[in-house]
Parts: sequence; C-alpha cells; structure tokens
Amino acid sequence: MSPLSIALIIVAYFAVLVGISMLTSRKANNQSFFNGNRQSPWYVIAIGMVGTSISGVTFISVPGWVVTDQFSYIQMVLGFLVGYMVVANVLLPLYYRLNLTSIYTYLNIRLGFWSYKTGASFFLISRIIGAAFRLFLVSLVLQTLIFDKINVPFWITVTGTIGLIWLYTNRGGVKTIIWTDLIQTIAMLLGVVLCVVLVADALHITSLGQMVHVVRTSEFSRVWFFDDPSSKHYFWKQFMAGVFIPIVMTGLDQDMMQKNLSCRSLADAKKNMYWYSFMFLPINLIFLIMGALLAIYAQKSGIGIPAQTDNLFPLIATGGYLHAALGICFVIGVVAAAYSSADSALTALTTSFTVDILEADKKGEVKLGSVRRIVHVFMSLVLIATIILFKYINDDAVIKAIYTVAGYTYGPLLGLYAFGLLTKLKVRDYLVPLAAVIAPILCFVASIYFRIGFELLIYNGIATFGLMLLFSIGMNSSKRLGKV
Repeated sequence: MSPLSIALIIVAYFAVLVGISMLTSRKANNQSFFNGNRQSPWYVIAIGMVGTSISGVTFISVPGWVVTDQFSYIQMVLGFLVGYMVVANVLLPLYYRLNLTSIYTYLNIRLGFWSYKTGASFFLISRIIGAAFRLFLVSLVLQTLIFDKINVPFWITVTGTIGLIWLYTNRGGVKTIIWTDLIQTIAMLLGVVLCVVLVADALHITSLGQMVHVVRTSEFSRVWFFDDPSSKHYFWKQFMAGVFIPIVMTGLDQDMMQKNLSCRSLADAKKNMYWYSFMFLPINLIFLIMGALLAIYAQKSGIGIPAQTDNLFPLIATGGYLHAALGICFVIGVVAAAYSSADSALTALTTSFTVDILEADKKGEVKLGSVRRIVHVFMSLVLIATIILFKYINDDAVIKAIYTVAGYTYGPLLGLYAFGLLTKLKVRDYLVPLAAVIAPILCFVASIYFRIGFELLIYNGIATFGLMLLFSIGMNSSKRLGKV
C-alpha cells in the first residue's frame, strides 16, 4: 500500500469521528463530559466497551503472541468471564448506590483522604502507561507505513495522533465517545473478520471446518497447560490472573467504569456488563485464529517470522505479500481499535485528575469547566511524552508489557478495595501510601527469584492488603461508613 492511500483512509476515518463529535457535543456541559448526563443506552456502551478493551494492542499483539504462547491466552480469557461477573454484581451496585462521578471517591468515604488520593494516583499512573503503550504500538505502525517514507519524525506522528483524539473528545467527553466507540468497534470487528477471510483464502481454505482443522493441527494450537505448575502458561496461574485482571482493569478503572456509570440505571449497567463479557471470548478467539493463520502462511511462504512478534501481522498485511485489501482492512482495524481505547482513556484521565486530584467539582460549574479543559490539554501532553519515552525502552511484546505493568500499578488498587469491601477495620490512613509503594517493591524483588507471570497482580494485591491489615487500628468503623 502506498503512504498516500493509507493517509486518505485515516483522514476519511477521522472525518467521520469529528462529524459524530459535532452532533453529540451540542449543548454539552460538564456532566455530559463526565457521565453523559446518565442517559447512555446500555447496548451502545456494551459494544463500544469491546473496542475499548481490545485496543490496537490486541489487534496486533495477540496474533503475534500465538507464535510464542500458542492459544494459552484463552485460559486467561475464561478467567475474565468470572471477573466481569464480580464487577457487575459487587462493584457496579456500590458505585450506583453512592452516585459516584469518580469511582475513587469510595476510598475517601470508606478509608480516608490519603487512601483516596493513593487510589486515584495509582489509576492515573496505570492508565497513562497503559494508554501510552497502546498508542505507541499504533503510532509505530503508522510511522513505518507512512511517515518514515516522507521523513516525518516520530514525535510529530504521536502529537498528531493525540491531537486528533483531543479534537473530538474535548467538548462532549463521555457523551461523544460512547458513539464514536460504537462506530470504531464495528469497524475493528469488520476489519479482523475480513483479514481472517483474506488470509484463509491465500491458504486455499474454502470452509470454516477446513479452517478449524488447519489451525487445530498446527503447532500453534495448544490451549491447555496443566503439566508444569512453574510455567507462566500453567492453567491455574493464567485463569486466576484472568479473574482479577478485569476486576482491577475494568471494575477499579475509571476509564471503563465511567461509561458504565453513564447508563440510565444500575439494571442497564449490569446488562451492559453481561453482554460485553459474553462477547469477549469469541472475539479474542478470532484474533488467535488470525495469529495462527498468519504464522502458517509465513511458514509456507518462506517469510521469516520477526523476533518482535508484534510485527508479524503488519508485515504480512502491508508488505505486499497478499491482496491490497488485506492492508486496507488492517489499517482500518488497527486504527479503530487503538482510538476506541485511547479516546476513553484521555477522557477518564481528565475526569480523575480534575475531580480526584484537583477537586474542581467543588468549585462551581464555571470553574469546573475551565479546569477540565486545561487538564484535558495537560493529559494530552503527558500521553505524548510517555509514548515517546516508551519508544526507547520497550523490548517486549506490548500486550505482555501492559499486563506486567498492570500487575505493579493496579495491584495496590486491588488491595485497597479488597480491604474496604472485605473488612470493617479502620486503617491508619496516612500509612496507606506507604503500603501501596512497598507492596510493588516486594513483588518486584520476588519476581527476581521466582517465576511469576500475570498472577503478579494477585500477589501485589495480597501484599497491599496484608500491609493495610498491619496498619489497621482494629476498630469497627461501621458508624463512620453508614450503609457503604
């Protein structure tokens, strides 16, 4: 594909998003930005959340991951289903009962000021890094396909990418992104399905049954790993990690919960979560099948599989090996996946920093709007800087890097909420930031001596919980909590 044709696809794509933004942001106010005025249709959010969760990372990294990890990711995805049920039936009722704009306000109610600020700060760190990882991957693809060929520096590519997101989220916030995410998720899913069809056709696969047979008999198709408990692929390690990852990366994440809290009622929010979770397994299976087909095609065609397996899909899709339609589907799919994740991340970062850190919601609507707009620009600049920094330090498949970082940064959030929900103890609030820092350090030291995979998140949460028990006063705090 020529750089010009790719650029035209992207320009047309963003013209659609900006058009949606103009329609949805009419008469928008602060509440439109933060919670969509609590009028969002649950089915629109459910579909859009698929795109937010999957992101450009899944679109590129999961197919590449099949080369080294086969279908072991399914073990984790099965755990996701359990985790989403916990979010729907434990966390969502809590958030709706308290009528929260930021979910971290719960920590202030239950534990105290420093716990609240610690939880919000760890979210900000987690989401900045996670969003930067995702956008880095897409920016790198666009850099390789277009901008390197016309001598545009990487930092300009990144700045333009974030600038476009800022443009269509600046006014409407959540009210806009539930609709842009709907369009982007549909575009992403159509893109990956068409990619599967095109690669299967190149392998002369003429039916779904034949495709299943080809994948199943390949060296990349192993799903279950019960034989070696010390392996990072061991079933129970991945399954249990899968249970806790959606609890923290969805249920304790302002980004994902902000859209859920924009539903008209708790019942709608639960329906959204149920349907979203049920869609997650088949969609990830499609990405894994895509990865197996790409690896099989590379072997049969004598194409060397890149050492950085994230590059497998972009290499075959845009390298002129197959029909140009594959490249078009790939570009549309990866851009749609990346931006459906990034736009909500920027909105959530703006919300959390404005409400949780600056507490601008206590200063009146006019002041709140002014602060929100400044923070929106500030967070855009932070993402740009983080993406550029990540370009120079990444040396692993991006999806693995995201889950590893999540284990360190979301672990303290897991410990904080577990302590608040599972005990009635009152903690020495001023010591909570110390617990949240010590726990990841202990887990990092342990990872040097022991083989720890994605279950790192669990260990980190347990360590934080244990330290909070150590710092607890031992008093029943039910009087302070009321009905929380």
